[in-house]
Order: sequence, then structure tokens, then C-alpha cells
Amino acid sequence: MKRIPVVIVAGFLGAGKTTMLNHLLRTRSGLRIGVVVNDFGAVNIDAMLVAGQVDGAVSLGNGCMCCTVDDDGLDATFASLVKPRAGLDLIVVEASGLAEPRNLIRMVAGSDNPRIEYGGLLYLVDARNYAETRQQHPRIDQHLGLADLVVLNKTDLTDSGEVDRARALIRSANAGAPIITTRDAVVDLALLADLDTAPRDDDAAPRQLGLDELLADDEGDDHCGHLHHDYQSVSFTAAAPMNPRALAAFLEQPPPGVFRIKGFAYFEVPRYRRKYVVHTVGNYVSVHTQPWAPDESRGTQLVVIGAGIDEAEVRAALEKARADDVMDTQSMLSITRYER
Repeated sequence: MKRIPVVIVAGFLGAGKTTMLNHLLRTRSGLRIGVVVNDFGAVNIDAMLVAGQVDGAVSLGNGCMCCTVDDDGLDATFASLVKPRAGLDLIVVEASGLAEPRNLIRMVAGSDNPRIEYGGLLYLVDARNYAETRQQHPRIDQHLGLADLVVLNKTDLTDSGEVDRARALIRSANAGAPIITTRDAVVDLALLADLDTAPRDDDAAPRQLGLDELLADDEGDDHCGHLHHDYQSVSFTAAAPMNPRALAAFLEQPPPGVFRIKGFAYFEVPRYRRKYVVHTVGNYVSVHTQPWAPDESRGTQLVVIGAGIDEAEVRAALEKARADDVMDTQSMLSITRYER
């Protein structure tokens, strides 16, 4: 079953959350995105681009959706957004006005809905005003400490010294999350979700022009021109089985700069020879099992995604996680404890 990542976007007023949401809707790279906000007025959705509106949900012509919701209605909203007919690839929840980021994380990560998975807390920081804002609102450090990815925004509006100072303050609150610097709150979608630009079955049918297509003539390619492509990905493949304890340790505490890990693992342990599909965001780990296909070769395939990753460190850690002997069934508890 396809699981849709739910990314929580948080940040102090003026950090660029709404700008980022609008950018994601314009440059969706073939993805269908569901956006959950408090107020439609904050998101730049022109009336002529709206295909239909029912019960607080706006369906955009490009297959994306936008919903308004209060903090008690998220479960019902998710249930609606993950229906197969919606065909969404990513759901973005703006934390502002809904709930504290910690509560939203618990709500998403602890959801019983089998169609969603926690996609991480993305926290936006205004590089120009962060030091002052932090003094006035100390709770920001607590929120930053929960972040799986930090976006240091508006770096073009201040000098390099102020950017370095903001980065140091962020590191004091969160030692491990990747930090990407940006202008105009541009975040590459490849960090948040798996891009799939293959044509869909319904793409050939008559349809309303998508939001990104309608805006393309006005903006040309400029709306894509600020992508920094700060993200990195490291692929690891092994035919030999993995050590459950060592791999679990890697998933729980990945090297600095790692944002997501996805893929599947193979363990040569009695009664545990199914394919173990793993998904991590920050320190959040999720595992589920499925049978190997009859003609499928056993093995491990993982992709590690983030920013500022030391590729050699990642590969060395995964090489050490190979099993050098037959593992006992007790060792699998380190993996199975994360099964959904």
C-alpha cells in the first residue's frame, strides 16, 4: 500500500511558510500535493484556478488539493485526502494556528491511518531577524529542537555574518538536523518526497490547466531559478544480509545532515526472512514487511537523503552494518519494535 508522507511546516511569523507553500504548488514536479491550512486567503489560489469546492476542500486543476481545518479535524482531513481517487503524493500541513509542532508530530506519527506516514517537521527560520526573535520568544528553540529539516530563509536580505550567526544559534538548539540556506523559501521537492514525473493514466483526459501551468507564462522559468539543489542522496546496495542491531542503530541515529532514509533490508534470521521496508525521517523510524516476489533477488537497497552529508561516513556505517555471522532471533527485536 502506498503511504503518503505528511510534512509539517512550522516557523515564526514572517519566516516564509506561505511563500514556501505557494512555491510547492507552482513547482510540483509532477507531484499531486495536498495542503492543509487555516485560511485559504493566506495561500495564493486564484479563483479561476479552482475546479471545485466542497466542505472546506479546494481541488486544484493540477490534481493538488487545499483544505482548511482546525486542530480537531486533522484525522478526518487525512482520511479524505488519502482516498485513492485523490491520487496525492504528498500532504503539507502548515502548523501556524493549528497546534504546537510537538502535538502535530504526535498526531501524524501516531496516526492509525495506514495510508499516511510522518514526513518530517520542516522549520523555517528568518536569517535576518532570527537572533532578535529568539530573544523575544525563547520557545522557538524548543520548536527548532524537534525539526527534522531547517530552512534558513531570506539569506539574500542579510550579510554572511548574520547568516553564520543564525546557523550557529540553530545548531545550539538542534545539533543534527540538515540546514539548507535559501531565498524566497524555495525548498527542493526531492527532499520531501519521491519525484515521479511519469504520465498518469488520467493526464490525457480533458482537464483544467494546472496551477503551475497557468503561472508559467507569467513567471517564465524564474520560479525555478532559485533552486539551490542543496540536497544529496547516497545509494547503498548489498546482496549479503544485514546485522539487525547495527542497521537499527544507523536508522535511529544517522550521521549529521541526513533527513530521510528509505528502502528495504534483508536479514538472514530464522522466521524473519521477509522483505523489511524501512522509512525514516530524522530520528523517526517506521518499518513494515512484505513478501519477496518469486523472482526477486534477496538483498538490501537503501537511499540516504539529506544536505551536508559526508558520503564516505554514510557508506562506512552501512558497510559495518552487514552481518558477519548468523544472527539470532533476539537481534530482530531492534527492527521489529518499529513495525507498523
